[in-house]
Amino acid sequence: MTDAAAAALRPFRVLPRVTAANEHFWTGGADGELRILTCRGCGYRIHPPAPVCPRCLGREVAPEALSGRGVVHTFTVNCQPWYPHLDPPYVVAIVALEEQDDLRLTTNLVDVDPDDVRIGMPVEVVFEPYDDVWLPLFRPSARPA
Repeated sequence: MTDAAAAALRPFRVLPRVTAANEHFWTGGADGELRILTCRGCGYRIHPPAPVCPRCLGREVAPEALSGRGVVHTFTVNCQPWYPHLDPPYVVAIVALEEQDDLRLTTNLVDVDPDDVRIGMPVEVVFEPYDDVWLPLFRPSARPA
């Protein structure tokens, strides 16, 4: 299958605006990395990106690649056809990343039947490329919870 044919089969997505402040997050998937800002002063991870650490007020923050592993913190199954080519049902989830208790991403779960999703289920990041954006999505992980 050609890249163009594969792209035509991907669901419709509303894409974010890539800026200097968030480019690390939206393009890290090109290298297979989930990049989150980390405070150089206290090690706190910051998402969404911000120029100042909310914990220590430090201004030395820089992107860092994380493991891409986490657990489903909560989720909902959408059954409404809101966007063309994004056929329901699909799972919208908040994933808690393993590096920090309060570090969470709102995302979609893929490669899983919505009826099989559970809170606490281990997941891992996968990236779906669209133009210059690599969307971080999550799929079930084989590792134990």
